[in-house]
Amino acid sequence: RSMPRIGSLGLVLLLCSNAAAFSPQATLLPSFVSSVRPNKFLAIMKAKETQPSPTEYGQAHGTSRRSIISGGVGALLTVGSVPKAGNAFFGIGEQFQVYKEEDVGEFDGKLPRYGSKDIMRKKKHGTSEEAVMRDLRWGCDRELADKICNFNRHFAEHAGYFAKTKWLSEVGEAETTYFDSVTGKPLFIAPRGRSFAEFVRESKVHGWPSFRDEEVVWDNVRCLRDGECVSLTGTHLGHNLPDKRGNRYCINLVSIAGKPSA
Repeated sequence: RSMPRIGSLGLVLLLCSNAAAFSPQATLLPSFVSSVRPNKFLAIMKAKETQPSPTEYGQAHGTSRRSIISGGVGALLTVGSVPKAGNAFFGIGEQFQVYKEEDVGEFDGKLPRYGSKDIMRKKKHGTSEEAVMRDLRWGCDRELADKICNFNRHFAEHAGYFAKTKWLSEVGEAETTYFDSVTGKPLFIAPRGRSFAEFVRESKVHGWPSFRDEEVVWDNVRCLRDGECVSLTGTHLGHNLPDKRGNRYCINLVSIAGKPSA
């Protein structure tokens, strides 16, 4: 199918206004061509002072395949299915492949803290040296976790996956430390700087555990220039999706359901 020719900004605005019109069984994957880089997409959303929804950012779930190709300048919109793992393995597309990595340089104190794309180089087990540990916390699925953590750069557990686990029933008002599902190293500590209710509310609104700057263990976590959030040992965690309140790290629960290393 084809759509009238429209500019890239017009397409983004169209996504925002009409996302709800798509079937919940469809995966929405905005794949920007090289002239529209992911950081430009985020800049557009930030200028609007709105938070990209999972649909807008390509993490909405689905099983059917269809495509809509725009003749507009600067964008290609694809709606379709992606590989599944227990109907819970969905993705963001390949738009980050065209992003040119910038020099990380010295840490200037501004968050997020960036890391080199070399962190995610191929290792013995995907992007990690070993598989996800057994007996993940909260009943998280190990097979799904291993695919997302180690053999993936753009995919996510489906929105609201955590509701099927014991996560919210086993954490509470006190700070909880979230450990890497591969290495057991601490990655996030929440809630910090806000109440538990606020932390849960934000996570439910967006569909994934959502952390803020002060809740990240920066000794073990980095962001790449395309927004991907990873552990220093190569575990894919999620993405940084900034909003008007600042950085928001949208993280897969299966990536942070590990038990502390000895």
